[in-house]
Amino acid sequence: MIQHVWQRACESDAERVIIATDTETVFDACKSFGADVCMTSPAHQSGTDRLQEVAAILDLPQDAVVVNVQGDEPLIPATVINQVAQNLQGRPEAGMATLAERIDDIATVFNPNAVKIALDGQGYAMYFSRAPMPWARDEFARSREQLPANIPFLRHVGIYAYRVSLLNDFVCWPAGVLESVEKLEQLRALEQGVRIHVDIAAADIPAGVDTAEDLEAVRARFAAGSAQ
Repeated sequence: MIQHVWQRACESDAERVIIATDTETVFDACKSFGADVCMTSPAHQSGTDRLQEVAAILDLPQDAVVVNVQGDEPLIPATVINQVAQNLQGRPEAGMATLAERIDDIATVFNPNAVKIALDGQGYAMYFSRAPMPWARDEFARSREQLPANIPFLRHVGIYAYRVSLLNDFVCWPAGVLESVEKLEQLRALEQGVRIHVDIAAADIPAGVDTAEDLEAVRARFAAGSAQ
């Protein structure tokens, strides 16, 4: 699975693709297929902490843009990796950039595992939440069985671009109240006043692999030749 993610990342415009791990077996497996691998501390509490360590090891400049692609996203299109990086590069006022997809079913709106986003008029995140957001007061008072029309429900897609300077600050900040309640790490940045740009993903992003059922679904797509 990691090899597929690495191959997708290598299709992007990234100057360098590095796999970060704290496990020797993963390190050896990645080396076997030719990947650039960086061993990191096993003590990290989040992927952001691990990313910051890699940036420090490589002595990346403060204004360098780093994209974090999760190792359980074997179907992620290179298009969206480029998109999130370019969005941050073109916005010096932003510290981070990420992506979203429009929600087209009511079940996703009420699913706490689907993180919703509220945006301002310039495309910057005002809030991320596991709760339905925005709350369609009148429509939901009548029914919660169908998606209200003409309301911009957005689901967060978990790919981020960071400036190295932001990563260095982030790992020094304590977890905020909102992050602790929602269990959403990006809220730490919002609580610190960081501007997070959010764009609609330029390509469909198939679901990652979180369960055994997800894994079988991805295997089936590769077997059928429909993974591209």
